[in-house]
Amino acid sequence: MMDIADPPNRPLKRGWTTGSCATAAARAAYELLITGNCPAMVEIALPGGRRVGFAIAMHEADGIKATAGVVKDAGDDPDVTHGALVRATLRRGADHSGVTFRAGPGVGTVTRPGLPLPPGEPAINPVPREMITAAINETAAALGTARDVAVEISIPGGEELARKTLNPRLGIVGGLSILGTTGIVVPFSCAAWIHSIYRGIDVARAAGLPHIAGATGSTSEKAVQRLHGLPETALIDMGDFAGGMLKYLRRHPVARVTVAGGFAKMTKLGQGLLDLHSRAGEVDLGWLANTLHDAGAPATLVTSARTANTALQVLQESQRVGFPAGEAVALAAWTTARRALGDNDMALDVAVFDRDGRLVGQSRGPAHSPLPRKRR
Repeated sequence: MMDIADPPNRPLKRGWTTGSCATAAARAAYELLITGNCPAMVEIALPGGRRVGFAIAMHEADGIKATAGVVKDAGDDPDVTHGALVRATLRRGADHSGVTFRAGPGVGTVTRPGLPLPPGEPAINPVPREMITAAINETAAALGTARDVAVEISIPGGEELARKTLNPRLGIVGGLSILGTTGIVVPFSCAAWIHSIYRGIDVARAAGLPHIAGATGSTSEKAVQRLHGLPETALIDMGDFAGGMLKYLRRHPVARVTVAGGFAKMTKLGQGLLDLHSRAGEVDLGWLANTLHDAGAPATLVTSARTANTALQVLQESQRVGFPAGEAVALAAWTTARRALGDNDMALDVAVFDRDGRLVGQSRGPAHSPLPRKRR
């Protein structure tokens, strides 16, 4: 999982995916296996056609197998795999077997349906497999040798690193996934997080779960799990990417989704923001005061909301006077989320929690039905 800290105030350096690193390592290991010599640098083709070079950090061979490694450089992206050694170990395969794949230490194995690979397969995603196969085919053509090899990808320490990702929840056991669709890591694009949201929804759908919940953080996630008695597979760590989750559900629906988060984050959603990070916008206390006014809040609460320092202060004041501010926020957040889901029959509700995980607001009534359909 990534840490969405504010990016540095300077031009950001791009990096390379684990798929690109594995491809470069596999190309070097193939040459070492065939010729007995390992190049110091190799060049690979990215999916878009661009060719890039990688330095080989280590290599070893024993006559039966050959291994080469590349140190992953994620650039300025806060990626847990930055600095990891991605190793490829190649062995000769049976005639006409082509390129086959294995998960080595630190690379996971798929155990649940709904991912791009079936259960039992090493967690080396389709695009990295295509890149590795293409690199080996290209090298084999240059050397005039067979393309039949077994490729084992490993990442020392990968099993520990994987605990910081969503792999355990997705049913990928034993380590990290080898990922990448472009070969390039774009700093702070948060593509890896959004990819994990998509895969979490895919796994839940494949498991036939009728109800999933997307939460902004660990406190609201635990709270919404208790509230609805949901299994872990039904929990989607959406973080600040409410829009990413809802728009994917629009195309890949489930029967019911709950959006869960703290009072401030759900206030932002109520304002109409689908990216809940501070870089996308702050809590609009004027909007919040107007929303409370429209919901019938006491004038003193509305006035104090307009001059409050934080959303938390508004919540605390509303609790002091006994007004359910969380309910008003939940209904407004539901309206934004419903629009993002589009015109379909998916049931939707919103749960708002305080910092201790206590429920302070929940959408009710029409929140469990689609928006009224427009008359034609």
